[in-house]
Amino acid sequence: MFQAKPLTFQLESSRVAFAALYLQSIAFNHYMALLWFDPNSPVLSNWQAFAQEFLTEAKENLFNLQMCNDKWFTIFIIHFEKEAYKTG
Repeated sequence: MFQAKPLTFQLESSRVAFAALYLQSIAFNHYMALLWFDPNSPVLSNWQAFAQEFLTEAKENLFNLQMCNDKWFTIFIIHFEKEAYKTG
């Protein structure tokens, strides 16, 4: 995406802002907390820091994912694939 619009995403902060639009749930809440309580965090302006911060969170979610006794296997697979996709 960033290569397709090099002028739009010339600044790393533009990349971070664009990617933040797609954050959901815990990741979104974490991002918002950074905006409110640590607005000078490098995660908000540096693409590498942002990617590392949120990729680590996705990897932890994938590692901690487990199938509950009352869940269907297909639902577990859907959640697994969602978290695996986030880790690249």
